[in-house]
This record gives sequence, structure tokens and C-alpha cells, in this order.
Amino acid sequence: MPKLIPSIPHHELIKNIIFDFGGVLCDLDVRRTEKKFVEMGLRKFDPEHSKSDMGDLFRQLEGGKLSIRQFHNALKTFFIRPVSDNEIDEAWNDLLLEIPEVRIRLLEKIRKDYRIFLLSNSNEIHYHKYLSDFTKKFGYKNFNDLFEKAFFSFQLHLQKPDREVFEYVLKAGEMTPSETLFIDDTIQHIEGANKTGITGYHLKIKEGEQVTDLFL
Repeated sequence: MPKLIPSIPHHELIKNIIFDFGGVLCDLDVRRTEKKFVEMGLRKFDPEHSKSDMGDLFRQLEGGKLSIRQFHNALKTFFIRPVSDNEIDEAWNDLLLEIPEVRIRLLEKIRKDYRIFLLSNSNEIHYHKYLSDFTKKFGYKNFNDLFEKAFFSFQLHLQKPDREVFEYVLKAGEMTPSETLFIDDTIQHIEGANKTGITGYHLKIKEGEQVTDLFL
């Protein structure tokens, strides 16, 4: 069975692995949504989730603080022409690319030797889209059929990099921090995990690193 590469800190102690979703397992391209929104008449777009009003709207949706209807209505105010809910959802989901099969096959192998979990800052609109793609392509009914447990921010009302979300996941999974590895492509999320004693690994996807590179 595949094992963690020796360069992973404390690799010999790891029994639990928590995976991020977007960027680590599912490829993303935020520029696709940016382009679609601009074509629809958006005044501005903030792909990096800065402190803008739109960025705050995205974070509230991810945190489960807004319903889909509230999100639609609030986002419509950023457009210079009327747009429909379907137009928003199609453009919003356009940033979701594929879940490469090689990554899922890797998970199927390593779960025989490690307890695997999923922790994603995500929103309900994206969730329905990539869950549908996931079930059609790989035959699983939901993510809990592959992972021991899948955690999504909009359901938990907790978000990375806050310490509370990592503490929640550790407790729910009955995991010991020193035996747990967290893999994410956002350095701030790694720093948040480290504060709880979890070993974090920053996957450098912009440099071409893939999650499959971390296993022998």
C-alpha cells in the first residue's frame, strides 16, 4: 500500500490524514468564474477573497451564514443588469474543474492503512455540483462512503483557518493531533492546523506539486 514519503514531518507517526478538497483533490480555476461574471455585467470581482463586500459575501456563504436565496439576492446587486439565479449558479460553479481519477484511486488504497478525512471550506452551491460529478464519475453515494468522515464549512458553521474547526474535527474523529496530518494548498490553513498540534503540509499546487506526489 502507498505510504507517506519520508520528507513529510513525523511521517512514521501519522495514522490519520485530513485532506482539503478544492485544489488538493478537485482542480479549480477561479478565473473561469471571474470571466463569466464579467460577461454577465459584474462591476467588479475579487478572486482572492479580500476584505471587499463581495469577498465577505463569499465567506458568509462558506460559513453557512447565508442561505442560497440570500446569496443570490445579495450578489445580484453587484451586476449592472438583471441576472437570474441559474446564471449565477452556472457561473459560480464554472471554477470547479475535474476530480482526477488518480487521486480517488490513491485514496481508495491509502484508506487501508490510514484513517482519512475531508475538511473543506465550501458552500452549498458548489457542494451540490461537485457531489453530483463525484457520484456520477466514481459511483459513491456521498463523500462519507470514501472518507471516514467529510466535513464542510457551510454545514459546520466553522471555517479554516480558525482553530475551532480543527479542534472540532479532531474531537469528532477521535484523533490525536500528533498522529494527524493535514494537507492543504493554502498556507494560512496549514498555520491554523499547526496551532492545534496537527502536522500540516502545504501542497504547492502553483509549482505543480500534486497530492499523489506525497505517497510512495
